[in-house]
Amino acid sequence: MMKDMKIQDLMSSATGNFFLLAGPCVIEGEDMAMEIAEKVTGITKALNIPYVFKGSYRKANRSRIDSFTGIGDVKALEILKKVRDTYGVPVVTDIHDACEAEMAAEYVDVLQIPAFLCRQTELLVAAAKTGKIVNIKKGQFLSPEAMSYAVQKVRDAGNENVAITERGTTFGYQDLIVDYRGIPTMKENKCPVILDITHSLQQPNQSKGVTGGLPHLIEPMARAGVAVGVDGLFIETHQNPAVAKSDGANMLRLDLIEGLLTRLTELRMTVNKIM
Repeated sequence: MMKDMKIQDLMSSATGNFFLLAGPCVIEGEDMAMEIAEKVTGITKALNIPYVFKGSYRKANRSRIDSFTGIGDVKALEILKKVRDTYGVPVVTDIHDACEAEMAAEYVDVLQIPAFLCRQTELLVAAAKTGKIVNIKKGQFLSPEAMSYAVQKVRDAGNENVAITERGTTFGYQDLIVDYRGIPTMKENKCPVILDITHSLQQPNQSKGVTGGLPHLIEPMARAGVAVGVDGLFIETHQNPAVAKSDGANMLRLDLIEGLLTRLTELRMTVNKIM
């Protein structure tokens, strides 16, 4: 059984490298989750990257009512726990309502607040009261400065284990843009700042009701994040994004993650020398 994880565990174990939150957008089944976890765990151990397996147990924010939302909450959460127990890595999942916080906290180490819900006080407080790390995604509609209030809600609820994730700002109707000036601004909150690379490359609100994406820009965006000093990276990955049941348009193909992380680690070591 892993001990309860604190935010310092990610930061102190990074040994100069970034930490990584990575996995599928949503848990589609046990085999796919375990395969991704095994692959990424092996890579991150070799590169000395602290790793948190990511998988949503349910997708609540979908464009269409017929979109895939999950395989069942408990079934997916049990798969996340199996990943945790089998590979000895912490796990993170999203919650969407205050009533979900305590349930999800029984299975995971990090509770993630979706970007559209980052101002929901009851949700933030409920997550905070579990004692788990709370990772708040910055709303596409918020300035970096405004995230200080979301962070403070978690702290005021008695939990110092909080992180912020940048995932792009709305740009027109069907695009997102990352303002890298926001990274140092959000680090002023004295908590880790993570760059969600793959969601920042989404192209939402497509007329067909399925979000688009720009996966060929994953590496340039990640390089820029490492260069400006993000503490962690968030990458969604899948064996075959073309058949993924959620967000396949912007995910990284699993067989490409080793090369990407190797190059990003080399860049991080270079950045460390000159900063």
